[in-house]
Amino acid sequence: MHKSLILILRITVALILIQTLRFKFTAHPDSVYIFTKVGLEPYGRIGIGVLELIAAILILIPKTIWAGALLTVCLISGAIMMHLTQLGIEVNNDSGGLFYMAAATFILSLIILLNQRKNIPIIGNKF
Repeated sequence: MHKSLILILRITVALILIQTLRFKFTAHPDSVYIFTKVGLEPYGRIGIGVLELIAAILILIPKTIWAGALLTVCLISGAIMMHLTQLGIEVNNDSGGLFYMAAATFILSLIILLNQRKNIPIIGNKF
């Protein structure tokens, strides 16, 4: 895949992750509602926010793109599962916006991870 396209995908994922941090770190009522509903308020909200910040940084550093993409895939998998099992697609009348953004972030991160699979230590040389 073209390097500039992967760069655009990396920046997009990082921006999505970073823009959601203000809601988590400022205890925005919607964020508190979501994490309370899934039983992770406040430590899960802050912890996941920190992990998302780390993922955003890793995905922007050339040597750790794979790690940032893998961490993002794992984190967003959890978010998608929470939507499908406890929250529902629509949360607080958002028309499913959070769910669809999570799904898009998951897909973009998976594309990046697949593109970077040869750079994953130990198992990368098997691809």
